[in-house]
Amino acid sequence: SIPMTASLASILGQRVTEGLVVSKAPESGQSSRLSEDIESLFASRSITSIESSHPVPDKRSVQAGSEMLNLALRVRKWEEAGERTLVFVLVSGGGSALLAVPAPGISLEDKAEVTRLLLGCGANIHEINAVRKHLSSIKGGHLAKAFFPSRIIALVLSDVMGDDLDTIASGPTVPDTSTWRDVKAIFERYALLDRLPKSIAQAVEDGLSGIRSETPKPEDPIFDLCSTMLVGTNYHAIQEAEQRSKELGYNTLVLGSRFSGEAREIGKVFSGIAQDIILHRTPLCAPACIIAGGETTVTLRGKGKGGRNQEMALSVLNEFDHFSRSVRPGLERTLFLSAGTDGNDGPTDAAGAFADVGALENAHRLGLNPSEFLANNDSYAFFEEVGGLFVTGPTGTNVCDIQLLIVK
Repeated sequence: SIPMTASLASILGQRVTEGLVVSKAPESGQSSRLSEDIESLFASRSITSIESSHPVPDKRSVQAGSEMLNLALRVRKWEEAGERTLVFVLVSGGGSALLAVPAPGISLEDKAEVTRLLLGCGANIHEINAVRKHLSSIKGGHLAKAFFPSRIIALVLSDVMGDDLDTIASGPTVPDTSTWRDVKAIFERYALLDRLPKSIAQAVEDGLSGIRSETPKPEDPIFDLCSTMLVGTNYHAIQEAEQRSKELGYNTLVLGSRFSGEAREIGKVFSGIAQDIILHRTPLCAPACIIAGGETTVTLRGKGKGGRNQEMALSVLNEFDHFSRSVRPGLERTLFLSAGTDGNDGPTDAAGAFADVGALENAHRLGLNPSEFLANNDSYAFFEEVGGLFVTGPTGTNVCDIQLLIVK
């Protein structure tokens, strides 16, 4: 959000009257995300910067969301407010957690507990956001409603597979197509109905009975003055990776940008592809580069630390460990990487991890069993010991994850 805001502020110049940018607070030990140049730029344009929480919202998220709604209220009070007032809304990954004003009658703690339950059971981003929108005063088109009758242009970086505008950051400026019935179905799918906080369970029942209103739908006139468009996606990132791979001389194959499902299962797929390239020169002969993207999930079974990309890399390495002797020589020429394009993977300081024979040999030397760490969802600790963590720091963008499999 910071790079997007800085770029737009530079373009618009003094035509910017006021602004607010909300970004993820830096991890412990990391420096502020604002450079001196950006701080100076924001000050000259009356743009306030607030740090918030991700992936689980906290009181900072509520403060940030409240400040955003207060900004909308101030804009609506301007004498010239209306269609002649132009509001730019810049949306990037993490918006669902960064701006969190719970709907009336719902506490932040209860909403956060629902988020934790959904993350822990392997719910995908579409399901999580459908729930979030119905428990929010900002998501699901409510932000567009707050700024009405101003005209809105929303520019979106997609961190969601399929690039559904009503899902990215839980769709603050687009109509919501999900319903309370969908919300209940999601809770039923993951056997969560009996584990919900009382306020959430009551909200679902009130929504189904019509006591609690639905999110804004496509026919609402507020969307006649609101244009929302994509400016960056995972597919764009994969296209750039493909071009660079070919420039480096690799035989290149793009598998797609919609990989989903359990990270460890997708890891098995990539290890199988590596084996086919080594043994059968299919689907490509070496030097080969296989590229994919998307966003996987992790169902928590253990008490370890890691993220979906590190777990996928650990799954690949675990499969490498069981390859037959005929494949082992080819592993010397094989490297796998899974990483988040935002530089963040789960509650860690890493973007993802590499899997190669060097990490596997280090594990054997240290007496570490990849399968045991995988069973405990402890991928970060494993790669911290054997080497292989991919640490970039914040990249300034977020368009899901990318996977690279290279066989030289």
